[in-house]
Amino acid sequence: MTKPAATDTPTAMQPIKALFLDRDGTIIYDELGGYIKSIEQVRFVPGAIEALAAAKKAGYKLVLVTNQAGIAKGMVTEERVQEIHHYIQTQLQESGASFDACYYAPTHPDHPTPHHEHLQSWRKPSTGMIEQAATDFAAQGLYLDRAQSYLIGDKQIDVECGLRAGLRPILVMTGYGELEQCKKKNTMPYRVADHIYEAIMTFILGHETPVEKELKDIQNS
Repeated sequence: MTKPAATDTPTAMQPIKALFLDRDGTIIYDELGGYIKSIEQVRFVPGAIEALAAAKKAGYKLVLVTNQAGIAKGMVTEERVQEIHHYIQTQLQESGASFDACYYAPTHPDHPTPHHEHLQSWRKPSTGMIEQAATDFAAQGLYLDRAQSYLIGDKQIDVECGLRAGLRPILVMTGYGELEQCKKKNTMPYRVADHIYEAIMTFILGHETPVEKELKDIQNS
């Protein structure tokens, strides 16, 4: 797949900005050391839905990009992952925060699955999911403005993926919150946020209201 040059903006295309979003540990709570295997395990991080709705209202495309190695390991089926994503999407739609596209990487280097071999480049920190999204947007006449787009996640591989793809990566400290790993691998994020609400509302949308007060209001409403 050919990666478009950053300066080669097709004049006939409409430029767009996007938020590429990790799933577990970022939007919903992670099962640390395990995998989300059912919709009963889906618990949204406080403020995640409200922040995504605000980003969408501000004109950002919302794109899910998640590694799901549990598929390759035989711990969760691809159908179950799709079911979980459908459930998450349904919850987001109710608040005007639905994803514009969803991608998941079903591979793991230690657990080869021949029928998913063509998706090896999708596994973060590789940028295959980002490139596929850019291609899919282009098919709709939309040009991804990477300089105005972000990747939000809780792991070092999320940050590295964002940097490789020419996005602004924001590390959230929910989930694994791998700031020390970012330092060790010299892959520092654009910003470090306590959670996705702060990442979006403060660092992307520039709201000045203290986020903890906003979150408390949301949780009490």
